Amino acid sequence: MKKIQSQAQSAHSMASAFDVVLGFDMETDIGSFTPFYEGVKRGTPQILKLLKAHGIRATFFWTGHAAETNPEMVRRVRDAGHETGCHGLYHETLGDPLFPLPNNWPILPSEVEGRLRVATQIVRKASGERPVSFRCPRLWGSTNVLNVLEKLGYLTDASFPLYFYRKPFVPYHPSAKDWTRPGRMRILEIPNFCDLSMESHDPYQRDRDQWPLFRTESAEALVQKADSFIAYVTARKARPVLCFYLHPWEFYPMPKGALDFGECSVKTLPFIVKNCGPKAVAQLDRVCTLLRERGGRFLTAKDLAAEHDARN
Repeated sequence: MKKIQSQAQSAHSMASAFDVVLGFDMETDIGSFTPFYEGVKRGTPQILKLLKAHGIRATFFWTGHAAETNPEMVRRVRDAGHETGCHGLYHETLGDPLFPLPNNWPILPSEVEGRLRVATQIVRKASGERPVSFRCPRLWGSTNVLNVLEKLGYLTDASFPLYFYRKPFVPYHPSAKDWTRPGRMRILEIPNFCDLSMESHDPYQRDRDQWPLFRTESAEALVQKADSFIAYVTARKARPVLCFYLHPWEFYPMPKGALDFGECSVKTLPFIVKNCGPKAVAQLDRVCTLLRERGGRFLTAKDLAAEHDARN
């Protein structure tokens, strides 16, 4: 019976043109630049409503602090049928920094295991489920992080910033010696898609990336990048996986201008908070429709890993 079910799932998988993993990074508003959770409190319900309308199950990656501060929302997301993942203890730099951010030093490699162990325990307590999918803040992962995740029993990691490394461009089991290369680890690495065909004009290749195009420009602009990625991967006879990274604060209006914190003020660049709120909701709704029309199949990171291993 199990063999028949596995064959049916595989047939259904191959019937669709590509897979889509929607990942939401549950953190403080505007990334790590504020201590507030208006996005988690007010943006998350908008996300859940949209996902329900499309019949989509997504993966929500919670920082330990976000889960501990908003346990009722953790349970609400879980009860809606979505996967509960982990996003670190705070929104700290766990792995290799890709570009400079002032006063944002990576934590020591020796600290990673302790912090991730505590974060995992907090998310598990808040949700009642042990998280098995992970994403590093800012997609800044590392070989050390992957080895810790493997030790802690995680099954997937969705930290790989494809715009920076450019390959591998499909999910893979990484090497314990170099997380950017295929190897024999059990954990499945899921690259976050980007446009691999364009000519980049940024020293860090960030203009290849997907975020936050859906709300700063349009759903069509983002799906154009997705189309380019799908064509690139398909031409190399591989199955495309569109892994997205989004945030609850994008779906609730964020303050513009300087934010005063007593001893300092933080002024975000306009694109960071542009069109947060209703327009972001409408554009993500459009993205989901366009991807479905193209033959996309939505699933969680955990389910993708299970199918990947069954096929291979």
